[in-house]
Amino acid sequence: MRHMLFSSAALAALSLSTAAAAQSGGPVSAAWVGEVVITANRSPERVERVGQAVTLVDQADIQRSQAVVMSDLLSRLPGVSVTRNGGYGGITAVRIRGAEAGQTMLVVDGVRLNDPAATNGDYNFANLMIGDVDRIEVLRGSQSTLWGSQAIGGVVNVIYARPTRPVEGSVQAEAGSFGTTDVKGAVSGLDHGVEWRLAASRFDTDGISAYRLGSEKDGYRNTTVNGHVLAGVGRPVRLDLRGYYSRARNEFDGFPAPAFSFADTRESATTRDYLGYAGVEFDLLGGALTNRLGYAYTRTNRLQINPDQAVTTKSFQSRGSNRRWEYQGVWTFSPTWAATFGAESEDTAMRFASPSSFAPNPPLARAKTGVDSAYAQVRGELVKGVAVTAGLRHDKHDAYGGHTLGQADIAWTLNDGATVLRASFGQGFKAPTLYQLYSPYGKATLRPEEADGWDAGIEQHLADNRVRLKASYFQRKTTNQIDFVSCFAGGPPALCAPGGVFRFGYYDNIARSRARGVELEAQADVGPLRVDANYTYVEARNLTPGSANLDRLLARRPKNQGNVELTYTFNGGATVGTAVRYVGRSFDDAANSYLLPAYTLVDLRASYPVNERIEVYGRVENAFDDDYETVRNYGSPGRGAYVGVRGRF
Repeated sequence: MRHMLFSSAALAALSLSTAAAAQSGGPVSAAWVGEVVITANRSPERVERVGQAVTLVDQADIQRSQAVVMSDLLSRLPGVSVTRNGGYGGITAVRIRGAEAGQTMLVVDGVRLNDPAATNGDYNFANLMIGDVDRIEVLRGSQSTLWGSQAIGGVVNVIYARPTRPVEGSVQAEAGSFGTTDVKGAVSGLDHGVEWRLAASRFDTDGISAYRLGSEKDGYRNTTVNGHVLAGVGRPVRLDLRGYYSRARNEFDGFPAPAFSFADTRESATTRDYLGYAGVEFDLLGGALTNRLGYAYTRTNRLQINPDQAVTTKSFQSRGSNRRWEYQGVWTFSPTWAATFGAESEDTAMRFASPSSFAPNPPLARAKTGVDSAYAQVRGELVKGVAVTAGLRHDKHDAYGGHTLGQADIAWTLNDGATVLRASFGQGFKAPTLYQLYSPYGKATLRPEEADGWDAGIEQHLADNRVRLKASYFQRKTTNQIDFVSCFAGGPPALCAPGGVFRFGYYDNIARSRARGVELEAQADVGPLRVDANYTYVEARNLTPGSANLDRLLARRPKNQGNVELTYTFNGGATVGTAVRYVGRSFDDAANSYLLPAYTLVDLRASYPVNERIEVYGRVENAFDDDYETVRNYGSPGRGAYVGVRGRF
């Protein structure tokens, strides 16, 4: 039934877009023509000159989606899969092309944000709200040459809004099911060479039970503030200051004693994310050489509370921090050639403790490491219409020494820009996280993860650029991939009971894994109707010789995913639309013993502009009230309805 529903929606989308294209009269300048991307080369570049697979989501796309949490929007993009432990606020993992969640890099307004005290050293996407986001770029494939460790799967680059007038602002508020409210606003200005913006948002929901069979609601609260000041706009020297703060509190369910089985509990966690950046940009050689010197500091504090725990209510606390100095230069040495080069020095630290009734005041476990890096990349046009990029990076890690990796891609534009052929190759490198090495489940002899990946694809524009079709094939082989090994089924005493003390499991290297698949995309912007559709097939397998899980699928990677979104715009600007998302079955564990069934979600959306400055909107999420799991035993929101209003001045 789910397959039939998604297939019918996809067929309807294709039929409607084809019919609309045939009936449309003169050329239409679609939004994707002449797009500029930043993530691929860490500097602006026209998308047809980029050989890597990248998806752009602009402000119009964000408003059309009515998404509140970033992960909900990302889940509808090609090559991206999302799992969440329950409702809003539950631990949320974003995987790109079958890679691990810890192999997805998040960049917030140009600054990498992650939690060194987290299991995989990644960022919990549960706490990233749409808020004041103006644009999102998702770069798929191994991207470690320019972006460094953790970018094996890809990069999610979140770009906040910037002002265009001396004074301007926006407000938005919505409310709906599960006691949910979302309020946000921003004010900004651009005048006399100074650009500034300050934005804030507040999200509250009573939520659902994190435990799938539970009845107690687990709520979520999030407050986010971000801002920036850029002085010297349009001048040879510019000062750049940015800041981001998020405080989130989520309630969750755990494993209470004495049964230690998953159940309703009163546990909660508070997470605070801090990001600060200060930089100076300056031009040399008449503007041909742009330079940036910067310092970035990020920190994540986490505290978990269990009010039913004896002696102390604290059950976990941690702090992970990054300090990064960086220099980047971009030298445009001819009209068609440029070089990007730079150096970075990063210090990473974590500390954590797990208080309990037996040890209410344990000492803080501490660990730190550092890495110094240098990179260089050259891009340009070999002949007219053929753009190439090649780069190298060298990392010197405190614990693992030096490592050099490379990347290359090509984009060939044909038929006056109507056809683009792309191919890319990239290597990835990721050292074990501090938690994987030094936590109670750590293993000090872990080896770094390494990956080689490539892809090839074609993009075709039709009907005077009103229709765009894309297809890509990708493959990535990873060695020494780190995974968690459970000790409940037995295991080596030296690893499962070091010093004679049993532990639930430990981190170890999988010798080899492979992910390969296909991404198909179609967009049509044909008069009143807009169609966005994509399909992803990914096969991610454990290829470790002699392993009990040899040739089994990696956990929580559905083979099949698809999305179809239809939006119809009436005269006057009112819109109605629907979004259908299909996620195929996957397995929750490495042994493929627990099946997560396939599911289909249908959303309905509408908006109405009251005037040029005010718009009302509404949506129904999960219209057919589908019950599904993305993680074993964790619940999912049922049908929900929401209404809101947005305005600008």
